[in-house]
Amino acid sequence: MLTDRLKSMLRGPRDAQLSGVAPKPADGQRSFFSGRQAGGVEHTTRQSRGLEEFFNYIRGQSGLTILDLGGATQQNVSFITNLGHRLYSEDFLQILNETFGADGAVDQSNPGRIEYFLRQALEYPEGHFDGVLIWDVLEYLAPALLTAVVERLHKIVRPKSYMLSFFHSDNKLQAVPFYTFRIQEVNLLQVAQQGSRHPAQLFNNRSLEKLFGSFESVKFFLTRESLREVIIKV
Repeated sequence: MLTDRLKSMLRGPRDAQLSGVAPKPADGQRSFFSGRQAGGVEHTTRQSRGLEEFFNYIRGQSGLTILDLGGATQQNVSFITNLGHRLYSEDFLQILNETFGADGAVDQSNPGRIEYFLRQALEYPEGHFDGVLIWDVLEYLAPALLTAVVERLHKIVRPKSYMLSFFHSDNKLQAVPFYTFRIQEVNLLQVAQQGSRHPAQLFNNRSLEKLFGSFESVKFFLTRESLREVIIKV
């Protein structure tokens, strides 16, 4: 159940901060586990080398500012703040749907709509964040919108910081599952499939290197769900 503070964050300003105690995994969660949550949602708990790399970057530091584009979940809020950091949350896909319609029904190359979307989802000062959990949202963006979002991320994230993004590795799919990601440990994620969605574009390693060509480096990890985990160093 969401706490009153989390509900307030969802209704109120984006920079509201929650604190809590990071949840401890149940016995046996360190191995791969499949099951169902309430309501029949499929979920798995698995190792994530990309997430481990992200947390290795911030290990031993405190007071950093992290952006989560997967929307506010109590589990992620508690985990990040328990490490001594500030977490900002944006429901990126919800804002995308509200601006361009579900599955990109509205033209994503319209400059006015792109600017409106950036104001709603990524209106932050330059160099505001020390890291971003992008998750799997970028492959739902058409080229013009994607370019604008990547440029904005480059602007609002401090140099030498890390971003974590996921992309499906099969570039022939007509529809891809979309997920929620909940942090269990620094190298362990609970992944819950929420449905499927038509990707605006799919990527291979070469196209991702081109997409993040203005960043310092890009590193890839392939998972058993055919998700390519990508660590981008700003």
